[in-house]
Amino acid sequence: MSGVEVITFGCRLNTYESEVMRAEAEKAGLNNAVLINTCAVTGEAVRQARHAIRRARRDNPHARIIVTGCAAQTEKHTFADMAEVDAVLGNEEKLKSASYRALPDFGVSAEEKLRVNDIMSVTATAPQMIRHIDGHVRAFIQVQNGCDHRCTFCIIPYGRGNSRSVPMGAIVDQARRLVESGYREVVLTGVDATSYGADLPGTPTLGLLGKTLLKQIPEIRRLRLSSIDSIEVDSHVMDLIADEPRFMPHLHLSLQHGDDMILKRMKRRHLRADALRFVNDVRRLRPEMSFGADMIAGFPTETEEMFANTASLAEECGIAHLHVFPYSPRPGTPAARMPQLDRALVKDRAARLRAVGQRLNQAHLDRMVGTRQWLLVENNGLAHTENFTLVTAPDLTPRELVPVTITGHNGKHLHMQLAAAEAA
Repeated sequence: MSGVEVITFGCRLNTYESEVMRAEAEKAGLNNAVLINTCAVTGEAVRQARHAIRRARRDNPHARIIVTGCAAQTEKHTFADMAEVDAVLGNEEKLKSASYRALPDFGVSAEEKLRVNDIMSVTATAPQMIRHIDGHVRAFIQVQNGCDHRCTFCIIPYGRGNSRSVPMGAIVDQARRLVESGYREVVLTGVDATSYGADLPGTPTLGLLGKTLLKQIPEIRRLRLSSIDSIEVDSHVMDLIADEPRFMPHLHLSLQHGDDMILKRMKRRHLRADALRFVNDVRRLRPEMSFGADMIAGFPTETEEMFANTASLAEECGIAHLHVFPYSPRPGTPAARMPQLDRALVKDRAARLRAVGQRLNQAHLDRMVGTRQWLLVENNGLAHTENFTLVTAPDLTPRELVPVTITGHNGKHLHMQLAAAEAA
């Protein structure tokens, strides 16, 4: 092979950072290399990364294999000990061209492969400027990194460090650059995006950032937030929901569970009633709002009644896009030391919760039939509505905004027909 190939796992923030990695590696003159940007959120994510490393070596026997990302940060020796790996870079190092110029030679020891610092010592997030995000028609922008919270199941703060925000001016500059490159939709991403600004002068908020972007860059046609923690949502976000048509009617919530005792054992900062109140408040402001959510099945000590509370919360909130994670103990986290459930039971509950999610998604698809929507066309024959529902959209031009009427669905994607154009 020639050039630099990047394989990305995990979140939208990783997707954004992969473009920065590619640019920095190319700036350093790296060639014939595969960069693997890993995720650490579950044990399965780590397993998938190891599999991808072995496959990359089989496919590219003479290339340099460089592993980075959250799993590389939290389990650096796991990857340094793999014979297929030539270097391991930490989450801070992966964004610097100097890291790619200082790579070790082939055949070095596991310790010499390591370029991973103490992520907790990082106190600022430098703005990273890109003009293109490979394979995506939506532009992801990093607004924040790290997390100050310590949920008992989560390893991510140890991969990302403490919370630190990108200055608002740099985000505006990045958004303007991406819009000038042809992107119609901007997605603000972070590890704990709703904590944005607490460490900046004047303590701006995520909602104020959103308002500023839409005011200063009127060419942004659609603005979204990535996963949010509803308990941290500020009044400016609620204003955007109520008053700004360019703010898209979809929010992805970090709910995690529906039982108050488990939420406390998870060290979450909200209770069941808080989640319901937020969803109801948002729907009063924006009735067409759809919700996605992350939920964990089989957390340590979870009883059948506690599990039922999670399923019923998904029902009561009307979660249209439910992401279910079977609990996965992450070494070094408090939850890994709690009394564990049998793995078969964990998998069974995850399957049952996914069935609830499937039923809720079907009801959501049914409600969409007959509505008029503006689609943002993807590169794969699909498109997203304003409320982030997938539509089959063959023969339409990627990145275009297209008015349609929803005519039906196949249980997975909506079907549409073109509608008369009107102002988006």
